[in-house]
Amino acid sequence: MRIAKVIAAAIPACLAAAGAAALFWWAAADTGMKFSLRLPLTGQPATEEERAGTGPAFGTLRTFDGEPADAAGSWPRFRGPNFDNVSPGTEPLARFWPESGPKVLWSIEVGEGHAGAAVLNGRVYMLDYDRRQKADAARCLSLADGRDIWRYSYPVKVKRNHGMSRTVPAVTDEFMVTIGPKCHVACLDSKTGELLWGMDLVKRYGTAVPPWYAGQCPLIDGKKAIIAPAGSALMIAVDCESGNILWESPNPDGWKMTHSSVMPAEFDGRRVYVYCASGGVAGVAAKDGRILWKTDRWTILVANVPSPVPVGRNGIFLAGGYNAGSAMLRLVSSGPDIEAKIEYRLEPELFSSNQHTPVYYEGSIFGIRQDGQMACITPQGRLLWESGPTRRFGLGPFVIASGLIYAMDSEGVLTVAEASNAGFFPLAQAKVLDGPDSWGPIAIVSGRLICRDLDTMVCLDIDSSQ
Repeated sequence: MRIAKVIAAAIPACLAAAGAAALFWWAAADTGMKFSLRLPLTGQPATEEERAGTGPAFGTLRTFDGEPADAAGSWPRFRGPNFDNVSPGTEPLARFWPESGPKVLWSIEVGEGHAGAAVLNGRVYMLDYDRRQKADAARCLSLADGRDIWRYSYPVKVKRNHGMSRTVPAVTDEFMVTIGPKCHVACLDSKTGELLWGMDLVKRYGTAVPPWYAGQCPLIDGKKAIIAPAGSALMIAVDCESGNILWESPNPDGWKMTHSSVMPAEFDGRRVYVYCASGGVAGVAAKDGRILWKTDRWTILVANVPSPVPVGRNGIFLAGGYNAGSAMLRLVSSGPDIEAKIEYRLEPELFSSNQHTPVYYEGSIFGIRQDGQMACITPQGRLLWESGPTRRFGLGPFVIASGLIYAMDSEGVLTVAEASNAGFFPLAQAKVLDGPDSWGPIAIVSGRLICRDLDTMVCLDIDSSQ
């Protein structure tokens, strides 16, 4: 069997992975921001005894009666096909809906957390957590009706800590890669759910599990899985088919894992993976893992959640919460080396992001500030508009599709607005989830919008051509 060969040749490690958010709580009144941090619980990590016999290699594959939908389009990873949180689809999408809101195509119960969905070939993929079984659960669902097609579950003890699972898997026609709450990585056959290999980043690289568990979403580039353990290695590339390590980046400064995810970028004809670790930001060569540049001038108190945003030919936009504000990092060639310089910084009241990564779209940068307002700035850092004190979105997610912004607030209210740099122009609004904590990243594909709150995932019909 394929899995037997892999496990016999590789370390019977445990993989899992996580993704999308370091979490805290705040409240904002219309007359001004009242901000209080929700800090991680102080529970101790699982003991070695608790960890024995856990992880992907000890999992169970179950099949169900779900069938893939006959639907084109994909949202195969965190932030979509092009890593920018913008849907490349051109189908007409709903600008308005009845008072009852968009039609609900299906709704399912999910484990407590904030893990979003990836979509490919009519299948919906997610990394869930099953509290009853005490197991991470990689799930493949039908895009048509939400029924399970298969589920690969492996034992790992996770305590409630403002949610459990919080990452989006990366999926191709061949592979599904996940990172679990306690930094287990798993690579599965994306069609059958068969385990190909697994890895425990804590055991192998000495990774420190971040507060509120792992939030880093994995990246598949070609047939390589790109992960940032931020332990004995800053970043690694793993062959998805065999599980062999292709390269490891050094981590001499001892930077630790954050909730930010690795993002690809291009600079001077070179493909670079950019990562915000605990002690700064680094660019790693996709070819061999060599660190091309790094800077310690961008760090965030408590938790770095948003991922870096490539802007133009040589810009990397950074934003954060906990009063970090935002900054533009400019890459400059210096002979054979690359230098990363901070071009400007913005105060959090102007532009910041507690949780979700800003979106660069048609020459402007959109985001949800730490006061809950949506805002839009130029790449030079000039404020173009803010949504106003009565239009706040809390820690909710947003995406851009067909020239529209679909934004969720923390309590499950979905707003559609024009994706314009001229101002905030809302078109419709409806409560589509009960809440609380409707924080999971949104996926849009084939006229369907998939979103979730703490324990429910729904698929909405936003196709206006029907």
